[in-house]
Amino acid sequence: MELNGKVAVVTGGTRGVGAGIAKAFAEAGAEVVTCARRPPEHPVKGTEFVPVDLRDPAAVRDFFAALPRIDALVNNAGGAPYRLLADADAERHARVVELNLLTPLTASLAAYEQLKRAGGSIVMIGSVSGSRPSPGSAAYGAAKAGLENLARSMAVEWAPDIRVNTLVVGMVRTELSHLHYGDDDGIAAVSRTVPLGRLAEPSDVGGAAVFLASDAAAYITGASLLVHGGGERPAFLDSATANREA
Repeated sequence: MELNGKVAVVTGGTRGVGAGIAKAFAEAGAEVVTCARRPPEHPVKGTEFVPVDLRDPAAVRDFFAALPRIDALVNNAGGAPYRLLADADAERHARVVELNLLTPLTASLAAYEQLKRAGGSIVMIGSVSGSRPSPGSAAYGAAKAGLENLARSMAVEWAPDIRVNTLVVGMVRTELSHLHYGDDDGIAAVSRTVPLGRLAEPSDVGGAAVFLASDAAAYITGASLLVHGGGERPAFLDSATANREA
């Protein structure tokens, strides 16, 4: 899984999961370029940051055109605030879809020629929200479902030159976890719902991304790799247990 001499681009690689991915690629020997609108508060050692508004297609094309070589692209930029569907208009939800679906498509198209020359790979950072109901983040879940399907189609269209895979990521503990899961007690309670007993660390996602980008995954394309600690314990199991105990 060494990436010595390879050039990897990680979109949104300045904090949280993105920073963990960038760090993992750098530790694997890759030359790592991260891009986002704002610079990182805590730069990742061994990476270079370039400011790019990923929602601006022209800026994205200029950014990739300036890179002499790209061996791996990790489409990590994304996210969404908690927002019930009826609490916002369609235009606001559309911006969530734009960031989480159209931005990875724009970046992939902009990097296509360099990736083709290098025989490179694309890793999409998907989410379990794309395969289950996501109340409060419905537009995000819909976008992630679309992203996984986009990756499968892209893998067929761009084979054999470029491999394209998706990491379907579950709950990750980052510097923003408290916004989603509450304080340490809340995080501990949520962790108990995961079969492996903890939330993922950004390094867990980073290691999986390095694998998919490396020669160890040379025959893997169009695949979705679950990185979710075993998923979520079905609620009906706890209800059934409670009824039996009663």
